[in-house]
Amino acid sequence: MSKIIEPLRGVHDVLPAQIAAWQHLERVAREVFANYGYQEFRVPLIEHTELFKRSIGDFTDIVEKEMFSFIDQGEDHITLRPEATAGIVRAVISNGLLREGRLRIWCMGPMFRRERPQAGRYRQFHQIDVEAFGFTGPDVDAEMILLSARLFKRLGLKGLKLLVNSLGTPACRAAYREKLAAYFGAHAASLDEDSRRRLVGNPLRILDSKNPDMQRIVADAPLLLDSLDPESRSHFESLCAQLRSAGIEYHVDPRLVRGLDYYTRTVFEWTTDALGSQSTVCAGGRYDGLIAQMGGVDTPGIGWAMGQERVVMLLEKQDLPHLAARPQVYLVMVGGPAELPGLKLAEQLRDAWPKLALQINLGGGSFKTQFKRADKSGADYALVLGEEEVARGVVAVKPLRRELAQEDCPLERINERIGMLLGLKVGNDHG
Repeated sequence: MSKIIEPLRGVHDVLPAQIAAWQHLERVAREVFANYGYQEFRVPLIEHTELFKRSIGDFTDIVEKEMFSFIDQGEDHITLRPEATAGIVRAVISNGLLREGRLRIWCMGPMFRRERPQAGRYRQFHQIDVEAFGFTGPDVDAEMILLSARLFKRLGLKGLKLLVNSLGTPACRAAYREKLAAYFGAHAASLDEDSRRRLVGNPLRILDSKNPDMQRIVADAPLLLDSLDPESRSHFESLCAQLRSAGIEYHVDPRLVRGLDYYTRTVFEWTTDALGSQSTVCAGGRYDGLIAQMGGVDTPGIGWAMGQERVVMLLEKQDLPHLAARPQVYLVMVGGPAELPGLKLAEQLRDAWPKLALQINLGGGSFKTQFKRADKSGADYALVLGEEEVARGVVAVKPLRRELAQEDCPLERINERIGMLLGLKVGNDHG
């Protein structure tokens, strides 16, 4: 026997039993984005490595340690996308979309980072990204947060905490960087290897250190909020006022800097204590200088990314019952003479009710065996078609989840009867 080929470390399969939560998340996300006027956008999985070095920053963990990069046969330096914003910005510029002025878009799909795998953290993972371009005021910042809050509400998720902060403009951040460099320089002997290297390249990245031994030093560092310019402070205060007006609870976290160099002014995270160390579920912020940095016309931008695996984990932990994928009707066909009429009946019902979830028995089996399959499927009703029913021109309707009597229904009336029992309406979602 040949050796079984296992999946690569840090990647995983999504099995049929798990897919309902994924589909629920993606379906609700599409609906909410459409409600807010955001359009879907799709970008490649692979890009030039330089794109991510220029946008994300050389002194980030992603660029330094985590990117899957290679040189292809044409000597091009290629990277599997570790995040979506850089590719979206590249696509917006290269397709001339900024000429249209303001733009609201979203995308979803796999990302790739060579991280240490653990629960909620994978080397291939999936994100939903939402981006807006051409808006300068704090109102779009508020909309971005309200959009994410609406999505969580529609998903039925609870217990999420919103953290917000402002990183100010590049100018005030440069002044703050000098303060940080002086502070961390005075503690150089206590810094870990990564922090000592970042002290020279970008001391703000030290604030994002995950090393527990660094937390005491980081906690006493100067605060960026104290170095904000008046315009950035006004922007942040206006955002907070809009969140309060909308009834969104938030917490100002002055240590929140995010792990990417392109952020300016507003940054935010939605976190949870239900997933252990992987507490961030959704995060983002403004990146007003990124488009100009990437060679486009200077245009403000803002966006966020949501980890789909982590949201699915939350959905599963909260055991939302409506996520179960199951048929509404299971068709039992007993005996050879029932098979052809049964297949015809199934297609007839699907034509009548396009969103009806109907599963037919395949592979034969006794009446008892087929009924066990019907019950195990989770269907609300079993339709039974045997030789006797075919001869009489009826189909038996058996409720599987309620203590009601089985009934015979004439074949010419079964469409109407199933629609009535399940509350189906043409063109609407099934019950």
